[in-house]
Amino acid sequence: MKREGIAHVELSALVARLGHTDRFVVADAGLPVPRAVPFVDLALGGGKLDFRSVLDALLDEVVVQAHLVADELTTSPAAAWLAERAHRMGERSSVSHERFKELLPGVAFVVRTGERTPYANVLLECGVPF
Repeated sequence: MKREGIAHVELSALVARLGHTDRFVVADAGLPVPRAVPFVDLALGGGKLDFRSVLDALLDEVVVQAHLVADELTTSPAAAWLAERAHRMGERSSVSHERFKELLPGVAFVVRTGERTPYANVLLECGVPF
């Protein structure tokens, strides 16, 4: 049994497979995930398993060199949440929300949270620990 870290078997396995420059997404409950993209559904309803908790758990496990958000994030409370964690996510860039959704087929996986805050989505690009 693992001592620490992500205990969710499927999510832990997906994280363990990540390599340098691989990308994955932490998403709110409403982001449409293409059927061909592997995803872990942590949405328990009623806004439970929130975006911040899931993102923090993943940032404790993964080296991130860059992140991508939607331009529309600036109108969301999620902007402050991501700003608080920016030092752990490397260089930031943004695209329209529509373009963000177009990039989903190219990610390793998506983690859907129960978050019900608009634009609480981030695409993370893996770095290396050396």
